[in-house]
Amino acid sequence: MSETRSRHARALAAGALSAALLSTGTAGAVAATGTPTPKPSVTRTGMPSMKPSRMPTAMGSITVSANRKAVKVGNTVVFTGRVRGIKAGSALVLQRMRNGKWTTLRTTAAVNKNGTYTIRRTFTNKGTEQVRVATKSGTFHSSPVTVKVS
Repeated sequence: MSETRSRHARALAAGALSAALLSTGTAGAVAATGTPTPKPSVTRTGMPSMKPSRMPTAMGSITVSANRKAVKVGNTVVFTGRVRGIKAGSALVLQRMRNGKWTTLRTTAAVNKNGTYTIRRTFTNKGTEQVRVATKSGTFHSSPVTVKVS
């Protein structure tokens, strides 16, 4: 019997809190300011408490361009670009699209102090390669670039 009361009390408390937030417009005001929306969590008393959600503090970006869009098998393509929000010395990898998935190649580079990088890749198979540059962790990546290998 006490289990049922406990469940009802939790449901009532959660409903009251939701109604209070919606009626005061707090959720809309928080969303408009960009401040993280608190997530309710249950305390030992069974009452929800508000904890701020974790949000990334900075966004990063990677740009990429290839010195050639078409090469012959065995020739090298040089990929260069800039990063923002990624520390100097961070590892970058070259990825290619295979069967609808991005796979990491063994080609890597490090971010320079001025936020630039250079990656060289020799393609050994004919075909169209769709590649991008990503952080080693995979958190950030560039838009894809297409290289035709003949």
